Amino acid sequence: MTSSSHSSASTTLGAEVTPRHIAIIMDGNGRWARRRGVPVAQGHKEGGEAVQRCVRAALKNEVPFLTLYAFSSENWRRSHEEVGELTSLLRFYLKHKLADLHRQGVRLRIIGEPEHFGAAVCQELQRAEEKTAQNKRLTMLLALSYGGRAEMVGAARSLACKVEAGLLHADDIDEAALSASLQTHDIPDPDVIVRTSGEKRLSNFLLWQSAYAELIFLEKLWPDFQESDFSEIIKRYARRQRRFGGRPSGEEKASS
Repeated sequence: MTSSSHSSASTTLGAEVTPRHIAIIMDGNGRWARRRGVPVAQGHKEGGEAVQRCVRAALKNEVPFLTLYAFSSENWRRSHEEVGELTSLLRFYLKHKLADLHRQGVRLRIIGEPEHFGAAVCQELQRAEEKTAQNKRLTMLLALSYGGRAEMVGAARSLACKVEAGLLHADDIDEAALSASLQTHDIPDPDVIVRTSGEKRLSNFLLWQSAYAELIFLEKLWPDFQESDFSEIIKRYARRQRRFGGRPSGEEKASS
């Protein structure tokens, strides 16, 4: 399925409509730590525990795609110390938690520009992707050094190179062509994008892919995220009527 497809964007489990792809902006680790008077590193560590709860909930609810915004391209503006702590935490989870993900049937995919973390981290990420490549229960995309605008610039540059090489005509560039050039080209668009911490913005996250996503904003900080919150997201999604620019069901008859 390409990222521009909506026809099978959600699946029915029992009486409920379950989103096929949930994407989460995991916000609030620093505020969680400051409110408790503990180091920010502790907030990031607790955020890592919330990630594990989120993955368990996705598996339990049979959601096949989960994208987590772990580190944005703008996060490099943070202090050298905090970036180092985040990098160390990432390497810890790759070393100590990857086996659990693999055993649970989770496929790990990386989007963004992880090369900015250095060769050693990139090699570990590549090994993790290769180790879990054949898993089918859940595809978890980890957005690292990711920016939606940068992703679209990369897609446009790729298409321009094809035109320049005579492999593509400019008139053939349409939405499908651009979608096929994104890093998420083989992943369905998110049905719902969630942000924790009470902030209500996308912050350069999946800008192209979120065109028709339902948006859900949670007041709680990411380290406080529980499996029950994941279930509530699914319930809230099921209550919404997705139109993709069309009229709601039955409206055309009523207006005719």
